[in-house]
Amino acid sequence: MHRLLAMALLTLAATSFARAQDPLGPFSEATLSTAADSETTPVATGAASDALPAAPSPRYIYGNRSDYRWQLALGIALVRFRSPFYYATGVGTNTSITYFTNEWLGFEGNINATFAPTIFRNEHVKFVGYGGGPKVAWRRANWEPWAHTLVGGMHVLPKIAGFGKNGFELQVGGGADYRIFPHLSARVEFDWIKLHVFGVWRNSAQANADIVLHF
Repeated sequence: MHRLLAMALLTLAATSFARAQDPLGPFSEATLSTAADSETTPVATGAASDALPAAPSPRYIYGNRSDYRWQLALGIALVRFRSPFYYATGVGTNTSITYFTNEWLGFEGNINATFAPTIFRNEHVKFVGYGGGPKVAWRRANWEPWAHTLVGGMHVLPKIAGFGKNGFELQVGGGADYRIFPHLSARVEFDWIKLHVFGVWRNSAQANADIVLHF
């Protein structure tokens, strides 16, 4: 009996000594390794959902090509003006801006200001036409043929007694752009112009040579 009691005391003493040497007990090296891994491994926090939305692009993409939405044309205009009282051929400037909603349809606004030789006792003919409307383009690698229809008004001098200086303008025509650089094209344009001026309708014409900026 005394021998069994002594053996039990020795076993208890050995167990206590082992625990004193390993204070973590069951939380040993495996537990520490797992804790260390959890501290060093980054936790995903939904980065995709937190990402900022992409900034809107000035381009649209179709097929295997992308292009810019805006076109600004600046150039030289030649207008053959006809009215019941005088004819004139004026030279001046042409400015137009177009916004494309997709790869083929845009909306254009333009203004032409031209000056012709002296008539009527040293009075020059001054013609200003302006309008806006749809534009349809056929995009190719380098060439871009297009057509447009613009409705607007016009202002002409010299004034005829009994009539106003303003009138109605309908411009129908088209042209072609040749892409020199991604942001730059050269353009030629020809238009038929229907004018209501000095109380009657008259046919006129216009031709432009422009530089086109894409942005």
